[in-house]
Amino acid sequence: MRLFGLIDARVRGFRVLDVAALAVFLVLALTVYGFKTFAGRERADIVDVESQIRDEDRRVRLLQAELARLQSPARLERLAGQYAGQAPVTVRQEVAPDALPQVAQESLPPPAASP
Repeated sequence: MRLFGLIDARVRGFRVLDVAALAVFLVLALTVYGFKTFAGRERADIVDVESQIRDEDRRVRLLQAELARLQSPARLERLAGQYAGQAPVTVRQEVAPDALPQVAQESLPPPAASP
């Protein structure tokens, strides 16, 4: 009986049950507002990170294209001829692996005469 008396009790014209329900409603509303604010910040962070990922992917593709250009055989051949005075290997200059020791001996300078 005492519980029913507390529910029906009035404080300054309001039932205690109504005041308690209002307090619970306010707490729930503030909690939902807090979670929505937190989720909005997280969503903004996610968008920022995705933007950074797209920028990095674009940069990676650009660097890969630059690397492909720098490693192109035509460019390397041109640079070798221009700076090192080298020319492409002709068919006459190709040597079988078995003949390498003989080529190495032929390219050595003759031994110096003893005094």
